[in-house]
Amino acid sequence: MSSTSTTAPAASPPQPKKPFYRSFGFQITVALIAGILLGILALNLGPDAAGNPNGLAATLSTIGSSYVTLLKAAVVPLIFLAVVASITQLRNVTNAARLAGQTLLWFGITALIAVTIGIVLGITIQPGNRVAHDQLTTGAPYTVGTWWNFLKGLIPQNVLGLTVSSSASESTGAITSTVGFNVLQVIVISVAVGIAALKVGKRAEPFVSFTQSSLKIVQRVLWWIIRIAPLGTLGLIASAVVQYGTDKLLTLVWFVVAVYAGLVLVLFVVYPILVKSHGLSIKQYFSGVWPAVQLGFVSRSSIGTLPLTQRVTERNLGVPREYASFAVPLGATTKMDGCAAIYPAIAAIFVAQFFGIELNIVSYLLIALVSVVGSAATAGTTGATVMLTLTLSTLGLPLEGVGLLLAIDPILDMGRTAVNVAGQALVPTIVAKREGILNRELYDAPRDGEPFADDSADDVDEQAPALSRS
Repeated sequence: MSSTSTTAPAASPPQPKKPFYRSFGFQITVALIAGILLGILALNLGPDAAGNPNGLAATLSTIGSSYVTLLKAAVVPLIFLAVVASITQLRNVTNAARLAGQTLLWFGITALIAVTIGIVLGITIQPGNRVAHDQLTTGAPYTVGTWWNFLKGLIPQNVLGLTVSSSASESTGAITSTVGFNVLQVIVISVAVGIAALKVGKRAEPFVSFTQSSLKIVQRVLWWIIRIAPLGTLGLIASAVVQYGTDKLLTLVWFVVAVYAGLVLVLFVVYPILVKSHGLSIKQYFSGVWPAVQLGFVSRSSIGTLPLTQRVTERNLGVPREYASFAVPLGATTKMDGCAAIYPAIAAIFVAQFFGIELNIVSYLLIALVSVVGSAATAGTTGATVMLTLTLSTLGLPLEGVGLLLAIDPILDMGRTAVNVAGQALVPTIVAKREGILNRELYDAPRDGEPFADDSADDVDEQAPALSRS
């Protein structure tokens, strides 16, 4: 690997330790506890006379959803600018193709481990044989994942990959339009623009400089959004308490146990083993990725958490920005050990057991195959339900079985998303370590309760090793 030597900076006097209440981790923890308590209070207050949510519940819901909206607003400019800036620096990178191949390989390896755990738990716990059939209702899924949809999703509908959907209110007839985006299409567009800038050469230098400057501005705005994460966390967790309560857990308690057992095993056993086997500190990995895991848990959105996931991957785990800006957004659409491996494996076995359908070794191999490569078929249309329908249709199981699990899906989605986010940061870290480009100083830096190591720095570009190997 090629690198440049630098002179060690003069030792600076120790900075006074910040008060504990200014610690980001402390603020998030307080927000979680306060959110649960406020959620319980709002739940006990009940709806108003017209059947609408009470004022407290409505306020908490607005706070939580507004914060996720703020994060999602940063996704498109962040991905576009980061990927374009990354590609325009490829002229200095000698191992870009190897990095991409290693990333996809480790996506597959970790997904295979996760789906194997899901299959074993589904067979062992047998959640489909532990429910009363008269307490559950089947129902057709709202959408079905297919490989054809994946291929069509690669084609951008417009220059920013934006989509617009409209819906009419049954009571008032008012039409509401919603603007969304397909992350996979944004990546395709960004890659095309970046390659074009490379081909143009010197004449594209003003555009490249503008892109890099714009990226720094977007990252600064993103930092402001992240700093109010405790407020968003409070609203999200409180809203979840109000909306879901605990009643829905009772009927499908064994299914919930199986899924969360799988999520815990992957997050706290498999991932630490992979981290340790690559000579990295488990404590540093968890302290580095934890801000994104927390937000993923309460927001239930890998895409909404993407800006924070990318930032902790670069700033805490020491993955060079040029690589992280490609790997993390790609992982947010196709690397989902919770939604695309553990959950569909256990859910498919649950559906088979519920309908009395015997699965054989070929069925389990198909579940593993779909989980390892099938998340690509749901890219851009994120959602565990879509991935589950792809698995069920591949096995020939009734798609109506999806309706059995919809009632508790939001409760499961919290844990699934947390594992997704942790894996999306883990794989780039592993690959960067294997390729000799991981910044160990950043990875091992003390964080002292801060969301990022060396928070005073604006960038990590100058601190990261070169993206090349000798």
